[in-house]
Amino acid sequence: MAAAGTATCAAFGPAAQATDAGLPVSGEADDALKPFDDLMTSFVQRNKVPAASLAVTHRGRLVYARGFGYADGAKEPVKPTALFRVASISKPITAVAVLQLVERGKLRLDDKVLDRMNLSPHLEAGAKPDARWREITVRQCLQHTGGWDRDKSGDPIGRPLEIARALGVAPPARPADIVRFMMSRPLDFDPGSKEVYSNLGYLVLGRIVEAVTGATYEDYVKNEILGPLGIKSARLGRTLPANRAQGEVSYFDSQKRKAPSLYPPHEQVPLPDGAENLEGFEAHGGWIASTVELVRFASAFDEPDRSRLLQADTIAEMRARPTGAAGYKADGKPRDAYYGCGWNIRPIRDTGKTNDWHAGFIAGSEGLLVRRWDGLNWAVLFNTALAPDGKQRLAGLIDGPLHGAADQVKRWPTADQFSELLT
Repeated sequence: MAAAGTATCAAFGPAAQATDAGLPVSGEADDALKPFDDLMTSFVQRNKVPAASLAVTHRGRLVYARGFGYADGAKEPVKPTALFRVASISKPITAVAVLQLVERGKLRLDDKVLDRMNLSPHLEAGAKPDARWREITVRQCLQHTGGWDRDKSGDPIGRPLEIARALGVAPPARPADIVRFMMSRPLDFDPGSKEVYSNLGYLVLGRIVEAVTGATYEDYVKNEILGPLGIKSARLGRTLPANRAQGEVSYFDSQKRKAPSLYPPHEQVPLPDGAENLEGFEAHGGWIASTVELVRFASAFDEPDRSRLLQADTIAEMRARPTGAAGYKADGKPRDAYYGCGWNIRPIRDTGKTNDWHAGFIAGSEGLLVRRWDGLNWAVLFNTALAPDGKQRLAGLIDGPLHGAADQVKRWPTADQFSELLT
């Protein structure tokens, strides 16, 4: 890279530099980690990503944290500590909240969710709830085996105005409204019989966290998960641009789609700027965070016996293979990869180690959080979604190359940037 400036900023390390192609790059450069620089600069330029951030830890130390491109799409270089919508990377956070409550004896994984939520279904005249709702457990919500299939009945998170009208509440629908609405709808399959990815199951878990603790979901996560790790900026995001957090990037839909805003006067707006109900995503996909904060969270599980969030046996439960079809093929052989409690899990042969990861995807943002078996963690976030072809997901495209870049590193820095960048 050709450095464009040498000034430093105490909060963010070296000022933004520019590549030969004019792409601003912020954060501390290290020749030993050049494979990450090369990958990110080429990837951002090739896929027309306005802003991206990558952070990497090695054995618990933050060794790499850089921003690429412009936070606002044009003028403001993105900083390594910039906040992005993380979408479904919120699910591991919610899962840890639930597992903490299990560990503390306030909840059991096999508790029935209807017994632990302080909610009643919204029933239309003459309607009766599906009796199978009484079979759904906390564990099944964590592992996406609760009985919902959005390909069959649709995803309720995309129906905030319809749900608000049905319940007679102010639009757009809140998380509890969405759950109450769906409690009166039939399930798509018997709980526990198979795995189908479900946002609704994680909204149910958010309601259980609130019912069990008496705190809001967000407050519990901030106080019991983020706080002990020194994470201060992460929070639930807001839909409208005027309500975004200080240091949060702008979002750009690569397909330039528009829809009526969920808020008066309901004008046509870009999808990320008011047409999607981010507040309603909450426990399944509503968090904003920096890549630095995400790898701080992920690295909390590097050494299970020393984790500040969960005990070693609980971490093992988090990564455990589900029973039945969720964890095993029809012939009884274990699946190569499966969904544990909040994470996708891939066992590494018979070593007892795993690769754990989660991607996130909503209009205007994508991300990927990876915990690798060898002590590496990385998080990459983008303020757009999909490659220019409108089909390929950015997280999927960069996943393999990030592993390749990590494998090219011959010397890992020993300095730790967390003390400087975790603000």
